[in-house]
Amino acid sequence: MANITRGGQFLVKETLSQNIFTPEDFSEEQVMMRDSVKEFIDREIWPNKERFEKKDYAFTEECMRKAGDLGFLGVAVPEEFGGLGMGFVSTMLTCDYISGATGSFSTAFGAHTGIGTMPITLYGTTEQKNKYVPKLASGEWFGAYCLTEPGAGSDANSGKTKAELTPDGKHYKINGQKMWISNAGFCNVMIVFARIEDDKNITGFIVEYDPNNSNGITLGEEEHKLGIRASSTRQVFYNDTLVPVENMLAGRGEGFKIAMNALNVGRIKLAAACLDSQRRLITNSVKYANERIQFKTPIANFGAIRSKIAEMATNAYVGESASYRAAGDIENRINARLAEGASHQEAELKGVEEFAIECSILKVAVSEDVQSCADEGIQIFGGMGFSEDTPMESAWRDARISRIYEGTNEINRMLTVGMLIKKAMKGHVDLLGPAMAVGEELMGIPDFSTPDYDELFAEEKALLAKLKKAFLMVAGSAVQKYGTELDKHQQLLMAASDMLIEIYMAESAILRTEKLVAKIGEDAAKIQIAMTRLYLYHATDIINNKGKEGIASFAEGDEQRMMLMGLRRFTKYDNMPNVVALRDIIADKVIAENEYCF
Repeated sequence: MANITRGGQFLVKETLSQNIFTPEDFSEEQVMMRDSVKEFIDREIWPNKERFEKKDYAFTEECMRKAGDLGFLGVAVPEEFGGLGMGFVSTMLTCDYISGATGSFSTAFGAHTGIGTMPITLYGTTEQKNKYVPKLASGEWFGAYCLTEPGAGSDANSGKTKAELTPDGKHYKINGQKMWISNAGFCNVMIVFARIEDDKNITGFIVEYDPNNSNGITLGEEEHKLGIRASSTRQVFYNDTLVPVENMLAGRGEGFKIAMNALNVGRIKLAAACLDSQRRLITNSVKYANERIQFKTPIANFGAIRSKIAEMATNAYVGESASYRAAGDIENRINARLAEGASHQEAELKGVEEFAIECSILKVAVSEDVQSCADEGIQIFGGMGFSEDTPMESAWRDARISRIYEGTNEINRMLTVGMLIKKAMKGHVDLLGPAMAVGEELMGIPDFSTPDYDELFAEEKALLAKLKKAFLMVAGSAVQKYGTELDKHQQLLMAASDMLIEIYMAESAILRTEKLVAKIGEDAAKIQIAMTRLYLYHATDIINNKGKEGIASFAEGDEQRMMLMGLRRFTKYDNMPNVVALRDIIADKVIAENEYCF
């Protein structure tokens, strides 16, 4: 495993394009899976969008059963427990294409397969897995995940729900209340987190739910929500609910660990779940722009609209690039662990945990892109976009939750930098060496020669290397200044995090496109090259702004002046791209194809 990528290392080690996984690398089996999922969505979900908007919870459940019949609920479940046992990339792919039509169904799917089934698959005993997982994989039973409480949202370990051992030692008695529980209205199994006595950490339990024999479990009314309207979301109350002791998940006090690891997987899957909705939003927007005539011409001919289409397509392309790059890295890591003799449980847990930084980066970046995509979609549709007769307004409402669940984007932003620093302290990622080298470079005399940028992406890669230095300069100085107190400076962490996010996303696009060019040639990939350059242009701007904000907020005098000078140097193009020309190349293609076509 010596040469295998580690999480967070993208910042300090060069990644070669031939070593990353891209959507162009899907196997035949994966393409077949993708097509069958798309066919299911186009047949069962997309034509019935209105039923979801009218809160038809029974219809959501019916569609989930159909997804179960087709095997989609068991993609990530090992074959011995009734699943398809497919690799991590295939589970990402299924999650991506099953989530594009409506947030209601995608939330039900994600809550069931991710946080409903997965904790048992990854933490359950053989008996627990044999008992529950086959029913969950087939859709005979549905799962829910009960972590959030009225007083415990982002601070997941602060829950008040109690579990008390009965005098005969055979059951735990659970009392408490959970809220915002997805799938509560039709689930048969709940993963419930409760605290035993005054334990520091919560404990996980597998709790069966049968409305005919409630066992002290009552459900609140369905919540009235801004979006994801046909996703069943209720409060759940436990009143002396008895759970057999053998239904404890993992060990006592290990619930917090289960919750955190389930969220890592949930985060990268959530990024995947925001991809196909972007593709569909772009396709719908372009079709409308080609048909809508104003001032005697289709609005797709207007620069203001073309700019939107180009930016929407670029963000979707980059989101795909980064999501599948991370999924491929995780799968490689899992396979390496399996080859060393680790169990499926251990391999998968450690594989995802290794890339927790990337999972948080993706969650933030892609959830914000889908919101902006839906927002621009409404704008392209104009007044019609605001009407329930077009799919834009429901997409906009559905997108809004993705910045909140699986840990808010603010929490995830702080986690990215916090986890990176932790990895550095453990010696898993060498940040100190490169950060000190950047400091020395700032003291030295800059190189004013103009490099030779003949090769494709030579300038972009040189710029990317400088952007990494900008992050190391800002984050390194902040760590030196505040040390372990850094987590108290949230605004600073957020600024550093935005720099880190843009580096990962821009690099992923460069690597995907470079790999594609090696396969089909520069001319055939000219649109992808344009999208990559356009994204890097924006990323450089964001890194410059956030770096400036950070430096201005914690450095002063000579130190501040020197760092600002360094930031200018690290965010400077030798040859600025023609932004309008790049957008025109992209828009021409998407408008001519009348759909998102990459």
